[in-house]
Amino acid sequence: MSKRKIDRRGLPLARKVHQAMTDRDVRAAMARKSVSVLPTFLTLGNAICGFGAITFAGRWTGFDQTTSLFAAACLIYLAMVFDALDGSTARRLKQTSEFGAQLDSLCDAISFGAAPALLMLQLAAGFHHRLLWLIAALYVSCTVLRLARYNVESDDTVKDRSFCGLPSPAAAGTVASFPLMVFGLKSLEITADDFMWKGFADWTDWAMARILPPVTLLVACLMVSRVRYPDTFHYMVRGRQNVSYMIKLVFAVAVIFVMPQIAVPLLFGWYAFSTPMRALWRRRTQPPTLPIEETPPEQVHVEGQ
Repeated sequence: MSKRKIDRRGLPLARKVHQAMTDRDVRAAMARKSVSVLPTFLTLGNAICGFGAITFAGRWTGFDQTTSLFAAACLIYLAMVFDALDGSTARRLKQTSEFGAQLDSLCDAISFGAAPALLMLQLAAGFHHRLLWLIAALYVSCTVLRLARYNVESDDTVKDRSFCGLPSPAAAGTVASFPLMVFGLKSLEITADDFMWKGFADWTDWAMARILPPVTLLVACLMVSRVRYPDTFHYMVRGRQNVSYMIKLVFAVAVIFVMPQIAVPLLFGWYAFSTPMRALWRRRTQPPTLPIEETPPEQVHVEGQ
C-alpha cells in the first residue's frame, strides 16, 4: 500500500484539493460572465437604436419626412449614450473583454456608420444622386476603418486620453445635428409670429442639400486622419478646468440659451473642425526647423615668405 494519505474514495488528498481549487476558479469565471450581461445589453441597446434610426430615416413609419428624420437623429444620440455607458460599466465592473470590444465595434458600425449615411441621403435628396451615394459610401467605409483602427490602437488612446482621428460618435453626431436644426427651424416658422421666418422651411431644404454632403465628406476624412482629438468627456468630468475651458463652457451655454435650434450643429461642428484648423494654423505659423549643420573650419591662409 502507498505511503500517501488516501481519502475514502481512493483518491490522493492532493488531487482532491487541486480539484476543489479548479472548481472554485470555474465558479469565479462563471460569476464574471454573468456580471458582464449588463454591458452586453447596453451595447445591444446601441445597435437597436441604430436600427431604429435606419427605420425612421427610411420613412417606414408613416410620419412626414421632417418628423421621421428628427426621430432618427434622436435615436443616434441615444445610441451615443448607450455607447458611453457600456464601456464605463464594463470598466467599473472589471468585465472588459475582447468579445465586448468587438461587439461594440459592430454595433457602432450600424449606429454611427450606416444610420448617419442614410440620414444624409434622405435629408440632402436634392443633391446630385450619384455623388450623394458616393459620399454616403465613403462615410460608411471610413467609419468601419476608424473602428478597426481604434481596436488596434486602443491602448495608446487610454494612455494619453486622446483619439487618433475624429471619433465615430462625434462624426455621427455632426451629421445627425442637421435634422435637429431643420426640425427646430421649421417649428419656429410655424410657432413664431414673425415675418422674418416666413418661407424659411423651403430655404432650409435648399441649404441642407448643399451644406450637408460636403460636411459629411469632411467628417469622413477626419475619421481616418491622424489628427489628435481630446477625450472631451474625460476632461469635463475628471480633468482640471482652466480659464480656457470655462470660457468655452460659458460660450456653449450662451449658444444653447440664445438659439437652441442651431446649438447642436455649432457645438459638434466646433469639436470636429476646430482641432484640425488649430493644427493647420500651428503648422503654417511656426517656423520650420532646419537641420543643424556643422560649422566648417576656418581656412588658414599662409602667406609665402
